Formats: sequence, structure tokens, C-alpha cells
Amino acid sequence: QEQLVESGGGLVQTGGSLRLSCTASGRTFSDDPMGWFRQAPGKEREFQAVIDWNSAVTYFADSVKGRFTISRDNAKNTVYLQMNSLKPEDTAVYYCAAGGRYYSAGSYYPKYWGRGTQVTVSS
Repeated sequence: QEQLVESGGGLVQTGGSLRLSCTASGRTFSDDPMGWFRQAPGKEREFQAVIDWNSAVTYFADSVKGRFTISRDNAKNTVYLQMNSLKPEDTAVYYCAAGGRYYSAGSYYPKYWGRGTQVTVSS
């Protein structure tokens, strides 16, 4: 059974950094896109970043461009989200996603989801 497990969330001050990791098990995603979404309290889940199978293409939400980077290690079946210059508005549960199709920034439709990891940015 496919499973995605996120780690690396936590509490950080404004301007700080965090690196989220998501490791997949149950199958390899080396031929699939992987990405990240987030959901803040009272809001819908929203796209953050996606990376294609060989890291040649990445897309980011406008709100995180220049601050977040996405990378992957197919040998480890893992995708990462490096978050820098964090702001209080980045506070949310961050979800890993894998498989499915993507078309452009914001148009990523994953097949598999992780359970999420909480990121809290204090002001």
C-alpha cells in the first residue's frame, strides 16, 4: 500500500527556515511528479510546489516563489521542501503529494497524499 510520510514541521520565528521531507513507501515514484500543498485554518488546501520525475521542471505558487525550493532524491523516494524567509501567513498544515498529473503552477492533481505536518511561524 502506498504511503507518504511528512516530517520536518515545527515552530519557527518569522524570517526563519524549515526543511520538510516526505518519504514514500509501497511503490516507487521515480517516474511521477511529486509536490506540496498546504492548508491554513479555515481555508482550502492550496498548491505550493511541484517537481517532475527528473527534477527538470518545477512550479511554485506565486506566494512562495523565491522563498521556497523543491527537490527530490529518487534513490530515497523522497521529496523535500526548503522554506526560507518564513512569514506568519505560511502557517498551515503542509501535505506531501505524489503521482497524478500536473499542467502548470497551481494545476497539479495528485493521486496520493500524505497526512500532513504542521508548520507554525510566530511573529
